[in-house]
Amino acid sequence: MRTRRTTRRTRTALAGGAALALVLAGCGLKSGSPMVDDVVPGSVGRGQPLDGASLTVTSKNFSENIILGQMIGLVFKAAGAEVLDRTNLPSSISAREAVIQGDADAEYEYTGTGWITYLGHAKPIADPMEQWRAVRDADLKNGVTWLRPSTLNNTYALAISRKNNAEYHLRTLSDVAALAKKNPSAVTVCVENEFASRDDGLPGMEKAYGMSLPAANIRKMDAGIIYTQVSKSDSCLLGEVFTTDGRIEAMHLDVLEDNKHFFPNYDAAPVVHTATLKKYPEIAGLLDPLSRRLTTEVAQVLNAKVDVDGEDPHEVAKDWLVQEGFIKEG
Repeated sequence: MRTRRTTRRTRTALAGGAALALVLAGCGLKSGSPMVDDVVPGSVGRGQPLDGASLTVTSKNFSENIILGQMIGLVFKAAGAEVLDRTNLPSSISAREAVIQGDADAEYEYTGTGWITYLGHAKPIADPMEQWRAVRDADLKNGVTWLRPSTLNNTYALAISRKNNAEYHLRTLSDVAALAKKNPSAVTVCVENEFASRDDGLPGMEKAYGMSLPAANIRKMDAGIIYTQVSKSDSCLLGEVFTTDGRIEAMHLDVLEDNKHFFPNYDAAPVVHTATLKKYPEIAGLLDPLSRRLTTEVAQVLNAKVDVDGEDPHEVAKDWLVQEGFIKEG
């Protein structure tokens, strides 16, 4: 099963991603297959406003983003469009470049990724809506339009097993800082190598919360192992996680509140090739209700179906859209 996190952040891989993007832009995307689902409008797509349209959807290559890309495609399909599925591209940069160039018409992107990775800003904006507005306004010049965001926030966090938290009663990162001062040996943390050295990772978090963890208390490992180590062993009291990961609930972890709002907002929002949106302005009305329903908790449930239970992202997306009444099976 493909892990989500090797491609979750592209902030340190721009050079390789940009090279791939140039290849894609130069020769066009070749992969993809038509969506053949027999779906019809539910609460969205009535009157099939995209009848006669031929649209392409894309995504990055981790489970959550594939699910979101499939949702866009299925909504377009129910609204009458012929849809080409080009989800699961090899990097954030390649998916973005596809939308910029018009090789794809829409994807779900993350506001923090847009602001920091693509637009080059070092400092995130704390208020989620202000962050989205800033990205939306700045990115228009690149030929893409950000539609209204969801509250699905796929950002960094620290988590603790509920078993261990029965002893420590940690709720916030400030609680962790207090514990680190009171009992430094108790606070052991498992993190990825990159998170351990980034200013917007562990060092910046320590500075923001006034804590200083001994080097011996920081254990570096692959992202996929962290969840297991925190859940089933005593090697880490805390572990780096991503807030929408389905393993959080499956492995009975408590996510600690970032009460000082240190970590950037990574709210998912549809990004549409601007020329496509001008041709089919109905797209905004189709996707806004979907984004309003997408939350961090919803994402955890859907991601777990793929990453824990092994279900197909397309079927997970379709089942949820049908369950929520957005579309119906024909």
